[in-house]
Order: sequence, then structure tokens, then C-alpha cells
Amino acid sequence: MAFITKEKFLSKDWFVAYSYLLIGSFIFAVGDVMFVNPYKLAPGGVYGIGNVLHHVFGFKISVSVLFMEVPLLIIGTIILGPRFGIKTLVSTFAIMCFTYLLETYWWGYEAFLPGDAMLNALVAGIIYGVAIGIIFKSRATSGGSDIISMILNKYTRYSLGHLVIMVDGCITLFTLLVPGENGSIDWTLPIYSWLIIFIEGKIIDIVIDGMKVNKTLFIISEKHAEIKEKVLGDLRRGATMFSATGMYEGTERKVIYTTVTRRESSILLNHISHIDPKAFVNILDSSQILGEGFKPIEGEDSH
Repeated sequence: MAFITKEKFLSKDWFVAYSYLLIGSFIFAVGDVMFVNPYKLAPGGVYGIGNVLHHVFGFKISVSVLFMEVPLLIIGTIILGPRFGIKTLVSTFAIMCFTYLLETYWWGYEAFLPGDAMLNALVAGIIYGVAIGIIFKSRATSGGSDIISMILNKYTRYSLGHLVIMVDGCITLFTLLVPGENGSIDWTLPIYSWLIIFIEGKIIDIVIDGMKVNKTLFIISEKHAEIKEKVLGDLRRGATMFSATGMYEGTERKVIYTTVTRRESSILLNHISHIDPKAFVNILDSSQILGEGFKPIEGEDSH
């Protein structure tokens, strides 16, 4: 999906956003030319198809992508409306330019990690994930299969997330067109491509949300006042207390709701075990917490 933002031209936010965009685009091109293409892989997207066309017909990756991306952007705009911001267009062509320079002048098609397909797939997934995560942080996308998924989403009942996985998963099967040894079908190519897609998705989440996973706790205890003091006094975290009625006995109880870091969660649980070993505590992983004391809320003007 595209993000349309309104950073003031040449402002600090503008430089930060476009720096993210160009760095992410360059890293993506490095991942494709130096890690993905040499092993004949196709981890989704138009660059996956471009890699297959390179190995089957000898086309340059960037040229193949150009002839796919431009029609996709035009068709996507006609069907979906003007949803692709200037940064998505810049990202799309920046990746193509960096890819062209790498495959033509700077590197060629040699593997950066020759002789170890598994290690290469792991590193490629990390590189792709970092690159796309950085591009996402600039409020842009790299286009490609996302546009196909958005079009399918308009005419089907499938969620966009599932469609992206389905489209990219199908694109990996194009690697079966690349002749293996003795002309046989090489099933390791789509398998390694699927591995890259999986790792890429995990790394994107880490780049965007960070490594730290926060914890949300719901605490029910007769000694709620003492636990409240630990949360407010020792951890210096906010909390909300509300009343709830137990369905079994119909007894009204106090529930403490709070969100803390992973480390603070361990400290708080240790306190609770001493204050009230019979307390009921429900702990949920919270991948993104915004607001005072956590990550600032960043405004987005998006479509």
C-alpha cells in the first residue's frame, strides 16, 4: 500500500524521509543483485520475476522490472485511484536505478556468499527485511506485487495481508522455470525463496516496531492497593484500575490494567508473587505501544 505524506519540502522531516527511502532502496538492490539473483531465487514481487527472466532469457533485472512496474502503476492508478504517493514512485525508480548500476557497473551477477545456499538465503531475508522496513519507515512502498494484491483485494473477500502472501508465494514458483542440473526441476529454489519471504517479514516487523516487546498485564488481586503502589512507586508506570464482576461467584473485584517493558514485567511479577501468590495475572505481548512513557505517536497522512 502507498503512503501519501506532506513533509514540507527541504524540511528536516523531508530529508529524513527521503534518506530512509534512498538507503532502503539501495539495500534492496544490493540484496537482489548480490544475494538473491546469483542463486536463481525469486522471493516474490516483480524483482522475483525479473530474476527468473534474467536466468531464462538473459534480460537485465532492472529492464524487466521497468516493463512490469510502469504498467502496474498505471493499471493500479486506473483501478484503485490515485493511491500511490510521490515517494512510492521515487522508491520504485530508485530501486531500479540502483539495481541497474549494480548489475551493469558495480558488481555484476556474482554471489557475495558463494557455495552456501542456506546461509545466503538467511542473509538475503535479513537484507530484504531491513530494506523494506526502512522504506516503510519513509511512508512509501516498493510497489510491485503490492499493487497486484491491492487490485485483487478490491474484487475478492480476502484480506490484503493474505493476498500479499499468496501472490508472493505463487511468484516463487516461477523459479521452477529455471533449468536445474541436467535440465531437471530444482525444488530447492522455491523453498529457499519461501524461506527468504518468511525471514523478510520478521525483520520488517523488527525494523518498524523494534526488538523490544512490551507486556500488557491484567491483574486481579485482593491486595490491589499494594500492587498499585509497586506499579506507580517502584516502576513509575501508569495504570488503570476498574471494577469487574466474577461470573462464578458474582463477586466484585478490582482489576489493574498496565503496560510495561519485558524487564519491568519480570520485576512486577516478582513483587506480586510476594504480595499475593494467589493473584490472577493475564499477560499479553504488545508489539507496539504509543504514548507517554513509550514510543511517541507519529502523525501520518495516509490513504
